[in-house]
Amino acid sequence: MIASRRIGVFGGAFDPPHLGHAALVRSAVETLQLDEVRILPTGQAWHRTGRLSDAADRLAMVRLAFTEVPQAVVDDREIRRSGPSYTVDTLTEIAAEHPQARLFLLIGDDQRRSLPGWHRIADIGRLAIICAAARDPQVASWLGDASSAANLPGPEIQPLPMPLMPISATDIRERVSCQTGIAGLVAPAVERYIHEHHLYSPR
Repeated sequence: MIASRRIGVFGGAFDPPHLGHAALVRSAVETLQLDEVRILPTGQAWHRTGRLSDAADRLAMVRLAFTEVPQAVVDDREIRRSGPSYTVDTLTEIAAEHPQARLFLLIGDDQRRSLPGWHRIADIGRLAIICAAARDPQVASWLGDASSAANLPGPEIQPLPMPLMPISATDIRERVSCQTGIAGLVAPAVERYIHEHHLYSPR
């Protein structure tokens, strides 16, 4: 019997994508033995109130950020989708395209905190194994709390081991705005793109 394909799904604003994002994907590939990871820049995120950078810029940076991860496949469907973009719709589409695959939803430390309030979280739990970045022992207990709080019908949720990398996109944007260096926080190609296209600089 041929083993089913194992596909990771990793979405986010990626404004900008940083080394923490790449580390999470590498950890997921190794830990979960993923065949590929779909990297999905957010389109019109239903839960965000702040303005995102232009979708074309975020997509270009994502392509640069994950070039050294062979399993990464940049997927622009959420950017192309009109109206609010929901993770459950993306998972439903990928599941239909790969009916024999096992899906793993990869979420970062910031995303895991809001997981119980996600749109149709129960359906998300049925479509994919939810894997949350785990940087400390408290994550395991949080996962149990999130599962019960969201009334998930027996989903598979597991911590994803992650190196401690205190990097945030918000901090990177603020650093660029203040003309502070961001070397070591983003891939060199992403850093060049940010400067060449004057992203996050004060107007």
